[in-house]
Amino acid sequence: MNANLFARLQSAVRDDAAIAITDASGQVYSYGDLAALSGRLANVLVSDGVKPGDRVAVQVEKSVNALALYLATVRAGAVFLPLNTAYTLAEIDYFVGDAEPSLIVCDPMVQTGMAAIADRIGASVKTLDPAGDGSLASAAATSSPEFETVQRDGNDLAAILYTSGTTGRSKGAMLSHDNLVSNAMSLIDAWHFTADDTLIHALPIYHTHGLFVATNVTLFSGASMIFLAKFDRDQILDHMANATVLMGVPTFYVRLLQSPRLAEATAGMRLFISGSAPLLAETHIEWSKRTGHAILERYGMTETNMNTSNPYDGERIPGTVGLPLPGVSVRITNPEVGSALSVDEIGMIEVKGPNVFQGYWRMPEKTAAELRENGFFITGDLGKIDERGYVHILGRGKDLVITGGFNVYPKEVEEEIDAIEGVSESAVIGLPHKDFGEGVTAVVVRTAQSAATEATILDIIGERLAKFKLPKRVLFVDELPRNTMGKVQKNVLRDQFRELYSNAS
Repeated sequence: MNANLFARLQSAVRDDAAIAITDASGQVYSYGDLAALSGRLANVLVSDGVKPGDRVAVQVEKSVNALALYLATVRAGAVFLPLNTAYTLAEIDYFVGDAEPSLIVCDPMVQTGMAAIADRIGASVKTLDPAGDGSLASAAATSSPEFETVQRDGNDLAAILYTSGTTGRSKGAMLSHDNLVSNAMSLIDAWHFTADDTLIHALPIYHTHGLFVATNVTLFSGASMIFLAKFDRDQILDHMANATVLMGVPTFYVRLLQSPRLAEATAGMRLFISGSAPLLAETHIEWSKRTGHAILERYGMTETNMNTSNPYDGERIPGTVGLPLPGVSVRITNPEVGSALSVDEIGMIEVKGPNVFQGYWRMPEKTAAELRENGFFITGDLGKIDERGYVHILGRGKDLVITGGFNVYPKEVEEEIDAIEGVSESAVIGLPHKDFGEGVTAVVVRTAQSAATEATILDIIGERLAKFKLPKRVLFVDELPRNTMGKVQKNVLRDQFRELYSNAS
């Protein structure tokens, strides 16, 4: 049996004539069309010298051709390497030098600069623009749609995704064909996906959420997707009449809540899924109140795809990421010694299962440090598992604040601050402090016309939290810095306010 992801996808497709993708212009692609397009692109890759195991680096805007390139790459036995479209050429230089792809696909606007980078490692360059046109598309147009999918083992690499690199050098997470397929099949079952579903796909496809979760789940279930270039609130509301599922990041739901059309537009939808960043409990509650739907929050990461999910049938609890997916084990351990902790004890989240990656590209020491011999991956996330088995995430390990010898978990403080009238959201960080090692610091975004002040916030949470957990300062900003997937960049806040307590005594 060929374990290549594309071979398994072809086996799962029951109707080549069924609609796989409808793009923003209304152009329709059947499953047969998508297979033919991937075949044409795979032939171009091979003719350009791409061999099984080679990396294909891709930094292009979202298009159907760009998505088909992912399928073509794995079909040719190569390793897909998507890169954030916001990366500069200087940043791309690192990724290319580290991964050494044999082919780079980029926007025509940066072709000259990319060619200089490619020359240093002997790679070739092809182009795709935001419309899906370019030298790669031109070559594919004259190529044969017939292509024999390359034989791959389940543990062979299908993709490398680089972590965000907020603390030091970015790491390339190596994902196998089995990693991707097993996770897609688990999610199809967990979320009750069928060929009758239509997903609104408004996520980027350089990230695991839009590329693997949204795409693989849709295609392996025989469903269809409405393929949008980016999030547009009114456009998404317009498409809900012809869709059943939306996958998004919390920002999607916050912005959709601002529309008076929301209740009517969502009436025929089946499921709303949120991930990539924590969903505020107030957003969850307001969404349920306005639409009658409970958002399903799940938990995943670059190295593991999805690990847990709130149940499809059952209570979706605000502030939790649900239960482990079938075949996935989740445990909480003491960060210092690695021993397992009990119910409701806070520690490091570790996961094990067929979804867990193969290690970090060319980083054996880092792989050994984060992948235990028993197969558990040390996620770097702090959390707990309650008596019902629901997983709670309390923050990244690197975001833990140690003040005066006491551990403070930012999420615990943030939840109290976020519940205050006049507070839109908050981020709690630790900053260097002469007396305490780190000073607990709250960075707060107020709602319009809010009367909340530093003093009122401290008074309110002072009645609910131990004194050592209380922020030494409450700072106000217009908005919190976020990455492209909506995660608050606490490292940016730490850099911005690093000298706040420099004169503390």
